[in-house]
Amino acid sequence: MKSILNPDKKNISAIVIVAALGYFVDVYDLILFSVVRKPSLLSLGITGDEQINVGVALLNWQMAGMLIGGILWGILGDKKGRISVLFGSIFLYSAANIANGFVQDVHTYSMLRFIAGVGLAGELGAGITLVSEIMPKESRGWGTMIVATVGLTGAVVAALVANKFEWRVSYFVGGALGLILLILRVSVYESGMYRNIKDSSVSKGNFLKLFTDKERFFKFSKCILIGLPTWFVIGVLVTFSDKFAEALGLKEQINPAQSIMYAYIGIVIGDFASGFLSQVFRTRKKVVMLFLIFNLISITVYLFFNSHGSFFFYFMCGVLGFSNGYWAVFVTNASEQFGTNFRATVTTAVPNIIRGTTVPMTLSFQFFREYTGIIYGAVIVASLVLAIAMTAASRTQETFGKDLDYVDVV
Repeated sequence: MKSILNPDKKNISAIVIVAALGYFVDVYDLILFSVVRKPSLLSLGITGDEQINVGVALLNWQMAGMLIGGILWGILGDKKGRISVLFGSIFLYSAANIANGFVQDVHTYSMLRFIAGVGLAGELGAGITLVSEIMPKESRGWGTMIVATVGLTGAVVAALVANKFEWRVSYFVGGALGLILLILRVSVYESGMYRNIKDSSVSKGNFLKLFTDKERFFKFSKCILIGLPTWFVIGVLVTFSDKFAEALGLKEQINPAQSIMYAYIGIVIGDFASGFLSQVFRTRKKVVMLFLIFNLISITVYLFFNSHGSFFFYFMCGVLGFSNGYWAVFVTNASEQFGTNFRATVTTAVPNIIRGTTVPMTLSFQFFREYTGIIYGAVIVASLVLAIAMTAASRTQETFGKDLDYVDVV
């Protein structure tokens, strides 16, 4: 019988599956607001142009919660363990989403989106950190690919549930799924790498230390900047796809819920493809660069050559999603950049800070569209985030096959 410090294949598979299901529920709840934005706001009496303003505000509350939660859960993951985050985060966002089904006004909606955002922030980072630490270094990319690919189908399910049921029921379903998963996690154990340092005196989860050393700060910053285009695509181009369709002159009505579903189908395929390519060609860096170039091409087509009817429009949402499919690779890359005493902090903070950048990106988009219109407002912001992401990716360290059993000395 294998020890928990050297788990056998059966135990590794169980942890990967539980982490993948956790990310599935996470993504379901994360994207649900974008899916039910229109019907939920209509039921609360928000109509017309006010929908986009209130919608952006609510999305920003959720993302602000994720930004704060990403830091808090990451620190907790390094100080108290990865498992504590997996339990605490899923309970918080499940409770918040159940409560969200009862809202009667925008103020309460905003508060619960913020709380849910804080809870949602812990899931991916803790799961990727745990999987990265229990798998052999040459094959950990397969594990994180499975977590991301299975997890991202949660967005597709969110769209299907929202199309089938009333928006309040959709929130109840998400909360219930989280509570069920909480029970399944009872058998999950801590990674051996973390257990080796848990009781040591080494500094663990000191978030401020990421900013006190120049090399460490730039390494952390590049991990974040690489992912900026992903949430510009989802938070702006796809979430407000109905408004872009109107600006492009489409006579057929575009349903944002459908746009999100097709985008996430594309992301699932893209994450599988990027994870597969990174393992086959033994590189994270080159795969990220490849997908960023495709991201540039797909955004250009979406904004300027996308007036050929609803079928093509939804197809382009899927293409945009595929170009976003380097999410698993760059989050894995972030987890491989730092030692065990900082790994959960970084891996949890990075995706949530990126999600949090949806706030300045949507506000910038709002600002520029007032002067240039919705299409060129999006072009300006897209150009900035893609330039930043490509520069960061070109200067990041290749981490494929890196041994993770070490600590960062501070």
